[in-house]
Amino acid sequence: MVNIFSFIALIISITIHEFCHALTADRLGDPTPRSFGRLTLNPLAHADPVGTILLPLLSAFTGISTIGWAKPVPIDPYNLKNPKKDEILISLAGPVGNILLAVLCSLVSKIFGVQNILLYLLILINVSLAVFNLLPIPPLDGSKIFLNLLPQEKSLQWQETFDRYGFILLIILVFLPIGGTPIFQTIMSPIVKFVLSLLV
Repeated sequence: MVNIFSFIALIISITIHEFCHALTADRLGDPTPRSFGRLTLNPLAHADPVGTILLPLLSAFTGISTIGWAKPVPIDPYNLKNPKKDEILISLAGPVGNILLAVLCSLVSKIFGVQNILLYLLILINVSLAVFNLLPIPPLDGSKIFLNLLPQEKSLQWQETFDRYGFILLIILVFLPIGGTPIFQTIMSPIVKFVLSLLV
């Protein structure tokens, strides 16, 4: 039952994440997400067959750790007035949306005295999703923030490195364990625990 709730919480969290990217891009002058039908809270518009459906369902029915992703929201930097600054804002929007949803769920739980598994999982998954996406590794949001904070020449150099090794590094972080725990969980755990201590 808990894993079914994890699946539901993950779908909600991913949808909010991608919607916030789309909404921010739209407000900053890029109509691309709207034209691709991504300016919506309909989970189906953001669903990736493997990352949003297959893997989360597999997690729900096998008990393995919940993992998943959605289709990236397409943007066109040429539509943005200040491409570097605006891309940072668009990239931040997804994690910020997740944190805001986690805070909202925490407030509902504390103000109305509602204690249930779904609310707790929404807080946990949204915080985890926000922290994970801020890691500066492509295709995560943190890599776009990192590149846009660099001078042009350095940004191009790092982009070349990311293009070559980024996906491999992400796979290593997610699947290579240290002491039985994946590297990314070791990196994220102290941050996630700290944020959860403020919300739960």
